[in-house]
Amino acid sequence: MHTIGPHTSIAGGLQNALISAHELGANALGMFTKNQRQWKAKPLDPEEIALFVKTCESLDFSSSQILVHDSYLINLANPDSVKRQQSLDAFIDELKRVEQLGLKLLNFHPGSHLNQVDAREGLRLVAESLDIALSETGNAIAVIENTAGQGSNLGSNFEELAYLYEQCRTQERVGFCIDTCHAHAAGYNLGSIEEFEKAIARFDTLIGLDKLRGMHLNDAKEPAASRLDRHESLGKGTIGWPTFEHIASDRRFEHIPLVLETIDTELWKAEVSRLRWGTP
Repeated sequence: MHTIGPHTSIAGGLQNALISAHELGANALGMFTKNQRQWKAKPLDPEEIALFVKTCESLDFSSSQILVHDSYLINLANPDSVKRQQSLDAFIDELKRVEQLGLKLLNFHPGSHLNQVDAREGLRLVAESLDIALSETGNAIAVIENTAGQGSNLGSNFEELAYLYEQCRTQERVGFCIDTCHAHAAGYNLGSIEEFEKAIARFDTLIGLDKLRGMHLNDAKEPAASRLDRHESLGKGTIGWPTFEHIASDRRFEHIPLVLETIDTELWKAEVSRLRWGTP
């Protein structure tokens, strides 16, 4: 069974992300565990954790159906050791929050080398940070998301992601999330099922589909290889419905969260319905 749903808001309490997803007919979701644009947040209190766990149980959401996203501020590739330590501390806190909530998947962007070191050195810094973070936490999985290739951001191609994975010592706790808009923007034209299959085959060869822990299903405003991270609602961009319907019916992508980060929240219910049941 495919697990599909949008990235929902935690406004008013973490449990509200679950409730909103359920109301949209989703059986998966993405969420934050804190304000994604702030370095720090107050610690999770026992009542908050208990309510979240209880809501998960009552709405039948398991840890494998929830893909948490970390703060947008974190850059584990920052060549400045002081700033990188700030990111590392924040990332460790994000992993611990995931574990406190009984979850296991923390999605993050590899970061940026800021044009101060080359790409391989930036990726090595990310791997070094990951090894430290995972050694200081319990069992959460760090899920690396591909990027669109803007500026000095790392991880826009599968070769870089494979190199990053190779540098990690704690590989059993490292996975990947493919964002369709990002892949399309980075040059993997996903505008047809045939082209999507070429991209997936490349990922499988370099990294392995067994390392895929989630996907972000987003159409793209801009054409393939634009290097512009501009999400669009499904079927309204340059990727199109056939690719998304293919993903949602492909048994290789069962049992990983397929998360929508599409731009029109009013369309989420219809998008979820079409992906899950084939009915707009």
